[in-house]
Amino acid sequence: MDFLSHISFSVSDFQKSLKFYDAILGELGHKCLYTSESGAGWGRSLGKEVFEIKKRVDKVSTPSAGFHLAFHANKQDEVHRFYEQALKNGGMDNGAPGPRPAYGTDYYAAFVIDPDGYELEVKLYV
Repeated sequence: MDFLSHISFSVSDFQKSLKFYDAILGELGHKCLYTSESGAGWGRSLGKEVFEIKKRVDKVSTPSAGFHLAFHANKQDEVHRFYEQALKNGGMDNGAPGPRPAYGTDYYAAFVIDPDGYELEVKLYV
């Protein structure tokens, strides 16, 4: 059994975040499994969403420094495509794709910030 069922983020602009997450998570083989007027969820099969966004009308408050969400990639090109799609769809650079020897000799990752300020990572052990 998996440790976590899913995680949800509040977003300020639902359509912008829907486009952003659909683009980056699609690069990792996840698909949008449901959408509604106020939410969407991604995963590999229906009923097993691992990530969701929820529309909020007020200002979104991101977690404090140190919090981030890391997604797993299977190949280096997925790390690069995730990063590129994030920048094309309203995200900001927080660390270009590449080796991260400080985290281990086989750690390869990229870091971005989503349109609401959430810190995201995509990583691979090579």
